Amino acid sequence: MQLPIRFLFVIFLLISQFVSAADPQKILIVVSSYGKDGGKTRPGQSRPDLSRPDLSRPGYEFDEFSQAYLIFKANGFVLEVASPRGGKVECDEFNKNKPYNQRVLADQEAMSLLNQTRPTHSVNPADYAALYIVGGKGAMFDLPFDPALQDIISTMHDRADGIVSAVCHGPAAFAHVKQADGTYLIAGKAIAGFCNDEEKLFGKRWKTEFPFSLEDKLKQRGGLYERAELMLPHVSVAGRLITGQNPYSTNGVAEAVVQALGKPLAARVAYPDEKSMWLVKRAITGQFAWAADELRTHKADYDIELIAVYGYYRLLGAKDDTLVIRPALQVIDLASPYLFDPNLQVQRAVGHRKLGELPTARALLAELLRRDPNHAEARRLLGEWGQ
Repeated sequence: MQLPIRFLFVIFLLISQFVSAADPQKILIVVSSYGKDGGKTRPGQSRPDLSRPDLSRPGYEFDEFSQAYLIFKANGFVLEVASPRGGKVECDEFNKNKPYNQRVLADQEAMSLLNQTRPTHSVNPADYAALYIVGGKGAMFDLPFDPALQDIISTMHDRADGIVSAVCHGPAAFAHVKQADGTYLIAGKAIAGFCNDEEKLFGKRWKTEFPFSLEDKLKQRGGLYERAELMLPHVSVAGRLITGQNPYSTNGVAEAVVQALGKPLAARVAYPDEKSMWLVKRAITGQFAWAADELRTHKADYDIELIAVYGYYRLLGAKDDTLVIRPALQVIDLASPYLFDPNLQVQRAVGHRKLGELPTARALLAELLRRDPNHAEARRLLGEWGQ
C-alpha cells in the first residue's frame, strides 16, 4: 500500500524537527597557535628572540581550556577547537596534577581536538551557538592579528543569539574588531582581562615583547574595563559579551556562557584552588572571621598553600603601601595555622615591620629561629631590629 505524499511529507517534517531538537548546540573554543617549547626561554637567552621561529614562544593556558571544556561538556554541548594556523597547538607549562587537567589529559576526545585544531579560516560562525577564547601569553601575539578570527567574532556578536566570550589574555582578540558602523566592538561595554598589576607580577618574562598592554588597549578601544583585586576571580557580562580577568575567572566565564545560552547549570563540586580564591576574595572584603572559621571546619576542601602564596605575592607587590600590606598579611594569617614556610615567615615579619608593628615582627623572627636556629636572614633582621 502506498502512503499519500502529503502524509509522508508531514512525517518527514516531524522527524526533522525531532532531530533538530535533539541535536545539542555547538561551542567553538579558540586557542593560540603561537606556542613552542612550553613557553620556556632556552638556556643562554636573556630575552626571547621572536624573529627566530626555532626558539621558544608562549602558548595557550591549559587550565583555561580544561576547566571550560569540562563545564561545556557536562552541560551537553558539542565542542570544536580552532586556532589561527590549525593543527596541533602547544600550551605553556602547567600543573598536570590539578584534577581538571588530569581529567582532560585522560579525555581522548579533548586531546584529539587539541592535536587537530581547525584553522580559523575554515570556520563557519553560523555553526556555533557560542565562542570561547582561551588566554595565555601566546594569545597576545597571534589572536589580535588573525583576520579570520576577527570575522568570526564580529559575525557571531552581530547575531541576535550569538555569545562571544574570552578569559585572561583571550580578550586581546577583540583589540581590532569593529562593528558594521566602524566602531570598536567593545566600545561602551563592560569588559575584563588580565590587568596591568597582574602583568607586573606574573608576566615579566614576556611583558616587554607584547604588542600592547591588554588593560590599556581595552580601555583605548572604549571598553569599560572592570577588575577585581590581583588574581581574584571576576567576570564581566555585557549582553552577549562575556569576559574574565584571569585564570581563576575561567569557571565563572564558562558558566555564564552556559546560562546565556538558556541552559540550567549542571551541578558540580568546586575545585580546591577555585574555592580558595573565592575565599580570599571574600576575606579581603572584610570577611576574615568567616574565612578563618571556614578553613577550621572545611580545611580539606581548600588549597592552603595557594592561599599562602596569594598573600605572599600580594605582600611582595605592595612595597610600602600599608593599605595593601595589611590585607596581604591577614590572608597569610589565614593559612599560617596549617602551613609554615621560612621565607613566608620572613616576609610576614618584614610586612609587620613596615606597619610599625615591631614587637610582632620580632616575635615572628624569633619563632622562625626556634624552628631553624641557623636561618641567616632571620638572624640578620632580628639583629638590625634589636632583640
